[in-house]
Amino acid sequence: MDKFTYRNPTSIHFGQGQIAAISTAIPKDKKVLVIYGGGSIKQNGVYEQVANALEGFNWGEFSGVEPNPQYDTLMQAVELVKTEGYDYLLAVGGGSVVDGTKFVAAAACYKGEDPWHILLKAEPVTHAIPLGCVLTLPATGSESNACGSVVSRGKDKLFFGSPLVRPAFAVLDPQTTLKLITTLEVAGNGVVDAFVHTMEQLPNLPL
Repeated sequence: MDKFTYRNPTSIHFGQGQIAAISTAIPKDKKVLVIYGGGSIKQNGVYEQVANALEGFNWGEFSGVEPNPQYDTLMQAVELVKTEGYDYLLAVGGGSVVDGTKFVAAAACYKGEDPWHILLKAEPVTHAIPLGCVLTLPATGSESNACGSVVSRGKDKLFFGSPLVRPAFAVLDPQTTLKLITTLEVAGNGVVDAFVHTMEQLPNLPL
């Protein structure tokens, strides 16, 4: 399988070993916060590859982003960004981690009363921290689907969008996804998820 890079305008680094591209995709002067989920990336070698790619960077990490990322969890990451002065975010995980990181990028720069208003009242995003991502589960397309993100708070599941939270780059290494798709159920869920997200766009297309 050949490696390649293309821009849509998110720069897509596809192929085995492309996690190493992080080292040149993120400016060296940035303080990077790596955001991920339950910790599977530490079991499948992805975390180690990310850490190696970030050698020489000033970076930290935030874990625990859930499927259907929760607002309260993401606000903990926002607080960490503000207190520690992170100015670049790297999402490592599936679509929920990428969606959550997009919200963190916007909420950390929000100057209004409550960042929940970005979702609840569709308040416009005027500033956001730049971000990139390493995708470990193919399904939602959140790594390059323009500006969309879905965040949950209790039973509420709301959408927001802004071109300012489009990932600057996305790493798509099939080897990382093969390690997670170990059953037909997981593979099937990913296929159905990708199909549904594609079909959701049909009402927005000109006839």
